[in-house]
Amino acid sequence: MTETVPTGPPISQSADTEGRIELSPGAFPADSPFANEDLRPVPVAERKWTTYNFAALWISMAHCIPSWTLASGLVALGMDWKQAVFTIALANVIVLLPMLATGHAGPKYGIPFPVLARASFGLRGANVPALIRAAVACGWFGIQTWIGGSGIFALGSKLTGGEWEKAGQIAGNPWPLWLCFLLFWAVQIAIIYRGMDFLRRFENWAAPVVIVGAFVLLIWIAVKADGFGALLDQPSKLGWGPDFWTVFFPALMGMIGFWATLSLNIPDFTRFGASQKAQTWGQSLGLPTTMTLFAILAVLVTSGSEAVYGEAIWDPVALAAKTDSAFGLLFALFIVLIATISVNIAANVVSPAYDLSNLAPKFINFRTGALITGVIGILIFPWKLISTPEFYIFTWLGVVGGLLGTVAGILIADYWIVRRTVLHLADLYTPGGRYWYTNGWNWRAVLAFVIGGVLAVGGSYSNIDEKGAKLGPFPVDGLIPFLKPLADYGWAVGVASSLILYVALMAPVARAEREESAHRVS
Repeated sequence: MTETVPTGPPISQSADTEGRIELSPGAFPADSPFANEDLRPVPVAERKWTTYNFAALWISMAHCIPSWTLASGLVALGMDWKQAVFTIALANVIVLLPMLATGHAGPKYGIPFPVLARASFGLRGANVPALIRAAVACGWFGIQTWIGGSGIFALGSKLTGGEWEKAGQIAGNPWPLWLCFLLFWAVQIAIIYRGMDFLRRFENWAAPVVIVGAFVLLIWIAVKADGFGALLDQPSKLGWGPDFWTVFFPALMGMIGFWATLSLNIPDFTRFGASQKAQTWGQSLGLPTTMTLFAILAVLVTSGSEAVYGEAIWDPVALAAKTDSAFGLLFALFIVLIATISVNIAANVVSPAYDLSNLAPKFINFRTGALITGVIGILIFPWKLISTPEFYIFTWLGVVGGLLGTVAGILIADYWIVRRTVLHLADLYTPGGRYWYTNGWNWRAVLAFVIGGVLAVGGSYSNIDEKGAKLGPFPVDGLIPFLKPLADYGWAVGVASSLILYVALMAPVARAEREESAHRVS
């Protein structure tokens, strides 16, 4: 089939005074096999999210148990608390940049991530990055749901005097733990089933509640400890020499990988933004500041726990379970529920719901996609992904970050460099249109993804412990040994290599579009 070349000016769409673009009445091809109501552009009148909405979204997502324990993973690898907080803060400033770059298309065009990906990968090819993102989200959904269910079980067991732990076992765990897991799963699905506007309202009030809960925990442990413990005075086991930098760079890529998922699908949220200013300021105020503050709180609270209980307790649920107050346990249970639900739904259900809908728009809508996500999240046995700091930070977060960085590089290159932020909305849903390329696939994007992905994660390797035992699933010398030196920088390698390669491959297409536009003007 002859490849289509995206040329000519946008048609059947109009822009308001703030540059927000929407389709003209009747221009949306509702009968297209690539269109449904959940994927269509959000009308300008319905783009209402403010700076506070976006900041609250990030505050709610950042305040979760896994982000609390990120610092513990870095300390376990030999960093002191200052090095750990610095690594987390820098990672979130870095990941904010692609977050804002891909988020720009949301308020301007009102489209979700899989539809934006059609401009670069083609109408059919967009399923490649969409399904990769969906698979990662399903994994995270399972992890967060298991963590949340385990938190409910731990606190509930404390309230019942340990009776839950003595209950009969199913598949190696007490049956109340499975019940907590399934109930927590059901609550999340019920909330997302209400739709995005309900999610916005939920995140608005969840954000301040979780912040209050974190500071209550800090005050409680500070009172019991008469200050903070020795953890704050612990020196780094790595120093600031070569040993530190050997751990720092892969750890930094892992921390970036923590939110690299959202740097792709952030248009799923910014498509509801009232303006570019709202999404830019909301994300800038919400993400790096909150993650850094939460890391500091985690360090302070854990240091206090060491002074009180003689050991550093990084898990906030395990620490809260130390109290003998029924009110304190119920309060902690409430905070754990709100914190985990707010991040899990926003970060790990919204995206795959849209991504799976993009796979078969006429058969899968947003709600059906959310249900599929929930089922997959149960089936993947996610607790194995967070079994050790090495596996969690280097293997899971590192590999995921590398692959998603590769996709981010292509999206940013296409939207900002090749298209210069100009998209043709109707053609994003129309077979044979500007983004049809070759039978719905842009081979250039696929090639850039494959090469960038190999460079980013092809050198993935496992470390060995003091006894010489391998700590991960990869060969010690790397999957592809000569690429091993790149593995510690997977996310950055993925972004840079795919961006450069895609721009080079698309240069003839971009040139043809500019020449066609110039011809029309003349």
